[in-house]
Amino acid sequence: MSVVDLARFVEDLATQSGAAILPFFRGHFGMDDKARGSAGAFDPVTEADRAAETVMRNMIRAHFPTHGILGEEFGAQNTDAECVWVLDPIDGTRAFIAGLPTWGTLIGLTHHGAAVRGMMHQPYLQERFTGDGRTASVRTPKGERRLQARITERLADAILATTDPRLFAEGEEREGFRAVEDAVRLSRYGADCYAYCMLAAGQIDLVVEAGLKPYDIVALIPIVEGAGGVVTAWDGSPATGGGRIVAAGNRRLHEAALARLNGRA
Repeated sequence: MSVVDLARFVEDLATQSGAAILPFFRGHFGMDDKARGSAGAFDPVTEADRAAETVMRNMIRAHFPTHGILGEEFGAQNTDAECVWVLDPIDGTRAFIAGLPTWGTLIGLTHHGAAVRGMMHQPYLQERFTGDGRTASVRTPKGERRLQARITERLADAILATTDPRLFAEGEEREGFRAVEDAVRLSRYGADCYAYCMLAAGQIDLVVEAGLKPYDIVALIPIVEGAGGVVTAWDGSPATGGGRIVAAGNRRLHEAALARLNGRA
């Protein structure tokens, strides 16, 4: 399949998964807690999550039967394959439940383990952020434009985002985040996947997270990198495995954040 055909297929995945999700948004739907029985935890999944991932999995199996799939709701299939689709039907399920539009469908593709294509689709706002690691763009009802991360080199000038500071484990992990937060100009919480897209769009400068799964981050890596940003684990290793993640608009800011996260500054 050509690059053009692959891009069109990703667009079709977004369209069909969005059609499965939108009837549920700001409506009535069934919901389960995957963390039921775990004290203090809440890990929701909705009918919309399952419906959207089912649609995408069926499309991938029909078009690429030799490809692997890793999805949040239905697990792993053939993930030793050369190409693996990494899916999060609704990243930001808590926002979805609350009727807030800061959620999105993440569609990622890895080739030999490297993230090579990604899309974040927000069907309610009709926004599609895409990237291939070399370039990135956003399409909205107003048109399409190239994404370019902002060149903010000092933490003191930076805007930081994280989903929820309570997700950092007590001790070294939380202290590392606080060291970065104390150094920046402004911090914002609760954006989930939208934070990475706003970094790529030049609206914010830094995203720091912990406890991510591959399906939370793989689709976002080519978008951030395609806009000129940097995204790795806290130890500087590739971010494709999830875990502790730091994304920055440029390498100097990324290095400054890593130093504080790891107690070197």
